[in-house]
Amino acid sequence: MNCRRHGSKPTLALWMLVAVADLAILIAAAGPVLAFLLVAALAVVAGGVLAFRNLRRPRPEPVKVVARRRA
Repeated sequence: MNCRRHGSKPTLALWMLVAVADLAILIAAAGPVLAFLLVAALAVVAGGVLAFRNLRRPRPEPVKVVARRRA
């Protein structure tokens, strides 16, 4: 028997493709100005999230380098 479980990866990929196509249709219907503003807003939000994550991450302490001489 060759059957797949519900929610397998090909099904999820198909629905993601449908969602991307729906977004493309909505952006085309809205017009280029609204599409540009939407892309700019998404870029600002993504940049803010990345900056927040980088600022919240604790910095590692510097490692002391010990120089040893050979005998």
